[in-house]
Amino acid sequence: MDRRKFLKNSALASSLFFVPNFVKAFETVATEQLGYKRLVIVQLAGGNDGLNTIIPYNNDVYYNARPRLAISKDIIKLNDDLGFHPSLKPLRSLFDNGELSIINNVGYPNPVRSHFRSMDIWHTASGSDEYLQTGWLGRYLDQYGKKPYNAIELDEQLSLAMKGEHFNGIATNDYNVLYKTAQDPYFKNVINHYNDAHLSEHNLGYLYQTMIEATSSAKYIFEKTTVKSSNEDYPQNNFAKQLKNVAQFINSGLDTKVFYASLGGFDTHANQTNKQAKLLSQYADSVSAFVKDLKQNNTYENTLILTFSEFGRRVKQNAADGTDHGAANNVFVIGKNLKHAGVYNSLASLSNLDSNGDLKYSIDFRSIYATILTKWMNVSAEGIIPSQQKQLNFI
Repeated sequence: MDRRKFLKNSALASSLFFVPNFVKAFETVATEQLGYKRLVIVQLAGGNDGLNTIIPYNNDVYYNARPRLAISKDIIKLNDDLGFHPSLKPLRSLFDNGELSIINNVGYPNPVRSHFRSMDIWHTASGSDEYLQTGWLGRYLDQYGKKPYNAIELDEQLSLAMKGEHFNGIATNDYNVLYKTAQDPYFKNVINHYNDAHLSEHNLGYLYQTMIEATSSAKYIFEKTTVKSSNEDYPQNNFAKQLKNVAQFINSGLDTKVFYASLGGFDTHANQTNKQAKLLSQYADSVSAFVKDLKQNNTYENTLILTFSEFGRRVKQNAADGTDHGAANNVFVIGKNLKHAGVYNSLASLSNLDSNGDLKYSIDFRSIYATILTKWMNVSAEGIIPSQQKQLNFI
């Protein structure tokens, strides 16, 4: 096969499998190094309004700042100060059972209010003035990964968070399609030429090896996952479909330690009330079904679910009955046997805001990452999280 034909036929593979030149370098890593615990990341893309998610229902400043936007009815009270948005009712049992920790005022110094830049910061665990090319989960994979399927994102594209220097996760929103693509005749034709003499000359051998590993991953995921199907009744939306697939992967015993799912649409500059209520309902209903699925299959105890958004919203509503980009926000951690369940810390002052009218952060998001790595994934955060971070005690 000549080089031009190889490049043409391999385009399909390179667009679907996000695996760089690692392959043999990690085959000596013992499976046990990854541990048995699983982490599920849920990203609320667009900047979810934390103040209308965890509501300071006894705070006059909140109602004065949001005369048309504040939630005043059907609030699910969690303590004397804070309550759930009504759409989060399906999570109440998790809260009552000590399976949900709400961490308030999460952010970082000198916050950035651009969607793309702030998301990059959260994905890479960088400072606001740092520009990193690898994600925090990708760096975890660099050190402890073995196969692409050790981390799976339920999407067509891989997030920066899942990209390492030598090792990436794999992205697919349908493992059946992933497997069928790997069986494509063009794909197989390229792989059949792995031993062609010209490969070293053109430095293409690594891409062949990458494709072989991607094909193996697709086959492994397909064959392993079809063993166990989900019987849980999930809502009919794309986010629920992502979590249903994650549950099927977990319940089938895939050797996958990190899963990444996302729900978008939270950039509510206008007419926020109905938009956010619908999105939070999708989130809560889907997560509730997901947890029930895991519990039914005895896999919940070894699963931790982290939910974040790239930033919160401004305390004061805008003229369009929405909210503009803010800074500090709340983070949800869901799991069994949490050390500090419930409301982890008090909400920041609504009257002592930063110069932009945003909540001041008190917990660096990288502390949450570092805590999960050390206390849940049982690995060192050194080399993964760029700077030393305070360990928290929610797990």
